[in-house]
Amino acid sequence: MFDMSQFKEFTEQVEGAVTLPMTGDETGVLYIKDAVYAVYADVQLHLQILIPNSKNKPMMPPMPPEIREKFGIPEYTPDFHYPCIVYVPGSAWAKQNVYGEIGELSRYVDMGYVVAVVEYRDYDIAPFPAPIVDARNAVRFMKLHAKDFAVDPERIILTGGSSGGHTVAYAGIFHDDLEVTNLYPGVSGEVKGIVNFYGSTDFTFPDSNPVSFDVHNTPESPEGREMGGVDLNEHPELMHKLTVASNITEETEIVPMLLIHGTADKVVNCRCSVNLYRKLKECGKDAQLYLMKGSDHGGPEFYAPRILNIVNDFALRVFGTCK
Repeated sequence: MFDMSQFKEFTEQVEGAVTLPMTGDETGVLYIKDAVYAVYADVQLHLQILIPNSKNKPMMPPMPPEIREKFGIPEYTPDFHYPCIVYVPGSAWAKQNVYGEIGELSRYVDMGYVVAVVEYRDYDIAPFPAPIVDARNAVRFMKLHAKDFAVDPERIILTGGSSGGHTVAYAGIFHDDLEVTNLYPGVSGEVKGIVNFYGSTDFTFPDSNPVSFDVHNTPESPEGREMGGVDLNEHPELMHKLTVASNITEETEIVPMLLIHGTADKVVNCRCSVNLYRKLKECGKDAQLYLMKGSDHGGPEFYAPRILNIVNDFALRVFGTCK
């Protein structure tokens, strides 16, 4: 067998060739697909986990013990860690496409974050507050396995878009660490901050969701289905239960929240974020609002460098430290 310790690096000068100096810090992405974080009867919920990977800070994918034993591969736990973004993609509370934004989300990996994309129980499986419960259990899972995924459990923010924005905003006031919904007793579902992208958070005005104006709050609407197939117009108590701002008072405990919304959003009216922001400020909470002029519901501009930097600055502030 060839002795790799005797291997010599190629050092010859080649006429016309260019030798590029490399640092070993060039970053790629280790993608762990469909990691199971929760099981309900015959329903499994998954995370898509993206981890920075470089020569100087190498990551190895999880391996079954029998594979390690067969090939003599030692256990590997990285001795470094990164801040973590737990992201909940939107779907109007129907079944999500958890893979759809992986390419864009990898830009956060380039900035030095681990990213975990959350699958929640859609309304055909379980109604509100199932997505909120699932998001908090996903946070707990990432904390529990922090060493395996090179995550700093003290530097996690929860982010989401559309119905995912509603999920993460509500998760900030849904403190269930001691409840039966906690799948990992003793592990906190709390995070340092929340980023709410164009969240569908308010159902108290008719054009809160312009695209579904004709079925606003009816049993056929996304919000009606999320509340169990009821007419929210006939049950205003349930409409307010689903509306995030209606559940915030001065006494509410909530971590800092960053809200980002397009002013031309035809799916979720940007007034949802405006109303939530105003309520947070009225109650003395830490909140920032950025309105993106002319932007619609999601799209490439929400991953533009300017927006990524706003999210990063917010994260550094709530973490209280620099990466």
